[in-house]
Amino acid sequence: MTENTTTPFHPLLTRHADAETCVDPSSTMRLLGEAGDADGGFTSYRSTFAEGAVGAPAHFHTRATELFFVLDGALRVLVGEEVTVLRKGDFLAVPPHTAHAFAAAPGHAADVLFVFDRAMDRFAYLRLLGRVMRGEADPKEIAESAERFDNHYVESVVWRAALDAS
Repeated sequence: MTENTTTPFHPLLTRHADAETCVDPSSTMRLLGEAGDADGGFTSYRSTFAEGAVGAPAHFHTRATELFFVLDGALRVLVGEEVTVLRKGDFLAVPPHTAHAFAAAPGHAADVLFVFDRAMDRFAYLRLLGRVMRGEADPKEIAESAERFDNHYVESVVWRAALDAS
């Protein structure tokens, strides 16, 4: 029998007015909750993307499943080698080792709830990302943090073609 070594967490309530926000030129991320550790727990945040927002380039996670729920608008996503558009009410689960990317769909804004099935100090990553997007931090810090935040960037010809077409 294997002992459960995950860090337990207690109920977590984050009021809308109290949630930390990270703002960059094309999106606002509202940090909702992060609990547990890398072997358990979760991370959840809400991102509002302006029309034309670039979102995230192609990347994958080795340990986490990333969940997307579109609250409003439309989000263009890459999953593996397929590009599709998620609309209000659509849900997507991206398992570990699956390349994915996302951006506001052409002509649309998007409001999306993100959940990771692991807590990996994702809020620290989002804060860093915001600083880079605002020109307050060096983009190489993102590449240097790949292992820490389980965020591994990859090239995607399919995603690049989709972006270039719009």
